[in-house]
Amino acid sequence: MTRAKRNKNNKRLIEVLGPVDDLESYVKADWWLHLFNANYLRTDGDVVEDEDITRKEVDKYIDALGVSPGDKILDLCCGQGRHALELAKRGFSNVEGLDRSHYLINRARKMKKAEKLQVFFREGDARRLPYANDTFDAVVIAGNSFGYFESLNDDIRVLKEVLRVLKPGCRFLIDITDGDYTRKNYLPRGWEWIDKNYFVCRERSLSKDSMRLISREVVTHVTKGVVADQFYAERLYTYEQLVDLMTEAGFAEHRNHARIIADSKRNQDLGMMAERMLLTAVAQKEWTVPVAPSTDREKVLVLLGDPKKTDVVKPDAQFDNDDYHTINELKRALSGLSHYEFTYLSDHESLLKELINIRGTYSFVFNLCDEGFNNEATKELHISALLEILGIDYTGGTPQCLAYCYDKSLIRGIAKEMDIPVPEGFVVKPEDIHFVGLPIQFPVIVKPNLGDSSFGITKDNVCCDIHALEKAIMTTRDTVGYDIPILVEEYLAGKDLSVGIIGNPLISYTTLPIIEEDYSALPPGLPRICGYEAKWDPGSPYWSIKSIPAHLSEEVERFLQASCVKLFERLGCRDYARFDWRLDDNGTPRLLEVNPNPGWCWDGHLAKMAALEGMSYDTMLDHILGACRKRISVTSAGIAVLQ
Repeated sequence: MTRAKRNKNNKRLIEVLGPVDDLESYVKADWWLHLFNANYLRTDGDVVEDEDITRKEVDKYIDALGVSPGDKILDLCCGQGRHALELAKRGFSNVEGLDRSHYLINRARKMKKAEKLQVFFREGDARRLPYANDTFDAVVIAGNSFGYFESLNDDIRVLKEVLRVLKPGCRFLIDITDGDYTRKNYLPRGWEWIDKNYFVCRERSLSKDSMRLISREVVTHVTKGVVADQFYAERLYTYEQLVDLMTEAGFAEHRNHARIIADSKRNQDLGMMAERMLLTAVAQKEWTVPVAPSTDREKVLVLLGDPKKTDVVKPDAQFDNDDYHTINELKRALSGLSHYEFTYLSDHESLLKELINIRGTYSFVFNLCDEGFNNEATKELHISALLEILGIDYTGGTPQCLAYCYDKSLIRGIAKEMDIPVPEGFVVKPEDIHFVGLPIQFPVIVKPNLGDSSFGITKDNVCCDIHALEKAIMTTRDTVGYDIPILVEEYLAGKDLSVGIIGNPLISYTTLPIIEEDYSALPPGLPRICGYEAKWDPGSPYWSIKSIPAHLSEEVERFLQASCVKLFERLGCRDYARFDWRLDDNGTPRLLEVNPNPGWCWDGHLAKMAALEGMSYDTMLDHILGACRKRISVTSAGIAVLQ
């Protein structure tokens, strides 16, 4: 479709296609993953940002559903939450909104907070809803938010999920374009001014089977040029087709209510929002037989590093008093989770034998062995691989995920593929000795390409000339081994940021408040890095570094959160992860590394972010365990988590 390029100032450029004969051939199957952003609110804002239109629509929804303020209502595919927010304004106190767009959900949350409304928003996929059976008194799919998927089976899947989460006899409402009307009245071409700065040009055509309307939008800024050239397709349903679909899903008592005729204050192209049907149906089902909650505590095995073995990452290669204090803080926090019964296993000599013996005894393993098997960091993935082989469920990353993220250069390549900025850099192979024609400018920072816990990264790894670079590479090789490649990156002096996620996208997750490292207490002249000294040397000036809430623009914060969710999914992270970033001189965030199974200690970065979210240490651990339990429940039910 379009390819993103960047100019010399790292500004994103859009390559625009010329005339296109077949619009349908340019539509991606997952176009809906990328379309619903700020441009969507610009192009469709005359309807979806109009409060008068929203109020009138909600009037009709309430009348058609017959709901009252105490009812529990799901606004499915809620976008920026306009209908859910309007219901909350009217005193409906049990409203939830779910949508796949991180941008729109984030906007909904901000509006809820600004207006102090009682409504809950979460990200998720309508084909697999993160709710229990028989939860809602009403479900609404409003504003033509149905029929986006490539396959008709996915639409049926959505309706079956709606049926599952509805209480028996309760109503489902769908507000969707009139397929017959749209086929006859769509505008093949047109353009309009959005405001004084933006205008949009549109092309439309029917798909080859006439079942979908294919659209192309070229959004242009008067001084910045084209900001989007996008294609999408929406299925065109007639009333009869929708009734057949809902009947197949298990609904009955279908009713066709008064039409919704949109009215744009811009008096321009309304597209598929122009004339819509309003249908309701009743969930024809029995109550799900409730499973009596167990009075027994759920048994969880906690895997840890082995205190009896050496660990080269630690200053004296041994567990010290701080390590034992950290483990005791963990046990203290977990002891407060009364719904679990924890057993701890840290003897790696007997690890395989013990795991074989206890298979089936525990619900799952809390895998906190980030030291790796035998305290060897390169063998962190061996723990999860062993659990996989034995068929034991566990928290955190899979072997493949851990292998990906252990290799910093590999993560750089994946991020570039996803159009996520990274620092300029190159890899020095073990056999490389001299440098001719350095491909990036000084200053640079030298890192082991494989490793974690900042092992091998000190203040001397920030280099301003070739001699310092060669010395840093030799020192790093002496520390981590001569067989490990070295990563040399441009040194970024902007804000040093961390983003945390607990949960699993498409099930339920929380993006924690972003933190930045406060280097203000460092003496002048020391490079602003959170290296080995900051984590392991109390006598170092770097020990004074603190983590504080990050002060970022809304645009940067939104970009960081969205990018981290994409990386979480792409790399196969599970349950929790941390992402480290740094701003360059232009304020552009650049990814440094991804940490699946990040540090879990009571005073670590993840705990600091959780505290800003209002989570105590034990609550943070409970959330990680809960994310694992929910994920296991989904997969054991035979439902694959959609990517």
